[in-house]
Amino acid sequence: MTTTVPNPANEMQADASTNGAVESNGVHIAPEATNWPGRPAKTRKIVDDSGHEVVRKSFFDKAEAWVSRLSNKNHFWRSVCSLIWLPFAFRSGLRVKRVDKSTFTAVLPFKRFNRNWYNAMAGGALLANSEIAGGMYVFGVCGGDYTVVCKELRYRFMRPCFGPAIYKIRTNDDLDALVAAGGEFNVDLTLNIVQQLSAKPSQDRRVGRCECTFHVTPKLHHKAKKVNRGKAKNDRKADRTDERKDQPSA
Repeated sequence: MTTTVPNPANEMQADASTNGAVESNGVHIAPEATNWPGRPAKTRKIVDDSGHEVVRKSFFDKAEAWVSRLSNKNHFWRSVCSLIWLPFAFRSGLRVKRVDKSTFTAVLPFKRFNRNWYNAMAGGALLANSEIAGGMYVFGVCGGDYTVVCKELRYRFMRPCFGPAIYKIRTNDDLDALVAAGGEFNVDLTLNIVQQLSAKPSQDRRVGRCECTFHVTPKLHHKAKKVNRGKAKNDRKADRTDERKDQPSA
């Protein structure tokens, strides 16, 4: 079966034998041209080898993707979505900002909800918001047609934090190229957590370092696997029925 995934514009559409399709668990994910350069690829449909469509995006899938894109639009909509689905992130007050194409920062305010009993930033708040900040970065690049799951996270506490914490996020992976390939992939992030001491970034003091790995999967890839599992189940059921029919009657 084939999942059709558009690529950014200005790329010529190749035939099925040379378009760099990715195969995983019997599912082929092939690129296709789109009119939006620089934006994440949008998955459209799943077709079988003969070109007949098997699975379309349901209304729920489209609504979920729309809400996902809305949550990355600005801080207001990000806060509204966090209030519903990520209440911890909403109460912690984490704010995110993209510095450039490869650098992403998140600021954790020094508020009572994030502090411990001796008036320092709680280690649990620093650790938990590392996963949220990294996930927001990956999700903002991949878009609403992908699921982002934290696979591994390692945090090193260096010193207490007695002020707002800034997460400086970087990755050595080319996320745009990984998304354009159309398949599942892992992305490694490095987060340097610093305490904001003044308006000059050079005076900030590093309080921790986090390394995490996220697994990214196209949502239609999940649906394709579900279709394959259902087909295999029906085939096994049909085989058992045929075996019972072939058995001689008593």
